[in-house]
Amino acid sequence: MKPLLAGLIALMTLTWAWPAGSAGGGSPAWVARQEALYLSGLLSIGLMSLSMFLAARPVWVERPLGGLDRMYRTHKWAGILAVSFAALHWLIEMSDDILKVLVGREGRIAKIKDGGLLESLRHLAEDMGEWAIYAVLAMLALTLWRRFPYRPWRVLHQAMPLIYLMLVFHALLLAPVAYWTQPAGWLLALLLVGGVYGSVVSLAGRIGRARQVPGSIIAVEQIAADVLAVTCQLDPGWRGHRPGQFAFVTFDPGEGAHPYTLAGADQGDLRVRCEIKALGDYTGQLADRLRIGQGVTLEGPYGRFDYARHNPKARQFWVAGGIGITPFLAWLEALRATSGPTPRADLHYCTRDRDNDPYVSRLESLCLSLPGIRLRVHGSRQGETLNSTTLLAGLAPASMGEVWFCGPQGLATSLQQGVSVAGRKRLVFHQEAFALR
Repeated sequence: MKPLLAGLIALMTLTWAWPAGSAGGGSPAWVARQEALYLSGLLSIGLMSLSMFLAARPVWVERPLGGLDRMYRTHKWAGILAVSFAALHWLIEMSDDILKVLVGREGRIAKIKDGGLLESLRHLAEDMGEWAIYAVLAMLALTLWRRFPYRPWRVLHQAMPLIYLMLVFHALLLAPVAYWTQPAGWLLALLLVGGVYGSVVSLAGRIGRARQVPGSIIAVEQIAADVLAVTCQLDPGWRGHRPGQFAFVTFDPGEGAHPYTLAGADQGDLRVRCEIKALGDYTGQLADRLRIGQGVTLEGPYGRFDYARHNPKARQFWVAGGIGITPFLAWLEALRATSGPTPRADLHYCTRDRDNDPYVSRLESLCLSLPGIRLRVHGSRQGETLNSTTLLAGLAPASMGEVWFCGPQGLATSLQQGVSVAGRKRLVFHQEAFALR
């Protein structure tokens, strides 16, 4: 994520610097203001274009970005940076009154006067850009305000393609004409094409449409007080899934799709099982809402949380917290069904109550048939907590290791910080932390 965003910002800055003096004649202060206005605008619309393109979930981008979760994090941070540069762009635009006081009007860069329809369109583009900036600032505030309910946020977020198209109109009409014959304009045009593509796909309701498969619920089981298992029979067209992947599942079109890990290995029978923990109002009410025979739509599969990607030269540490055990259950079932060699790994399962956890006996049974997998269960009620020291016990400081983690972000952060403090430079931390906002 960081290399892509930093690289794009650097590239846009370099193309902006290419046409020296594009702001035209004027005093240094006014020229600096105009160039800062151009740069902030270029960075804002460029990053927002990237964000809109990634929102369309192009399948071919998932692999180079390392999974859909990283694609969405890039989408999110590209949007946050874009809005930040948009706010800066607006502040620079508002700074003309300050410059008039400090340096006077002399040397001010004259605005282009085309007259007629083009002049009217430029005025409209300025107004639309200002309205759009107010809208994206409000959207950013709601996105960062975690207490704001997801469902109304999702509805409001659907307006982003229209807001983005307003900003495209603003950029096309107000970008310097000379840009379109220079690298800045070529790069901007490429980014705008990608962003418009994403906006059109979103407005047409076709995001992920090619990977959507309908089906019906054939079983609903309450396997724990706060965990619901739902088995679905899908229509032909499902691509099958790798152990550890997830899908966007729509039980209620009004609620929209939610990402759930596909619990269990693919058996080739078009059946999938999701084990859903009650983490909010919607998931907490699913047990009362879902019925056998009810229609369902799955989109996917997605994700790169796959043991086939492990480094055979590195010692394996698999860590699950709570419902984060589901991808590892899929791994274990797939490994038990294979006839080939299986990896050696330490599987750590962190749960609230080891003695009453519904997954413990299932894990013990699976690991019994896989002697290379060593299971350790950590029950917080029993006073057993997992830290980086316990996790990496027995691993030499210079040895290679891989941690595959799925669970609460607090536990992930704690383990990563402990690894960092211990100076474990040859330890790779894999985590698929998917979030929609």
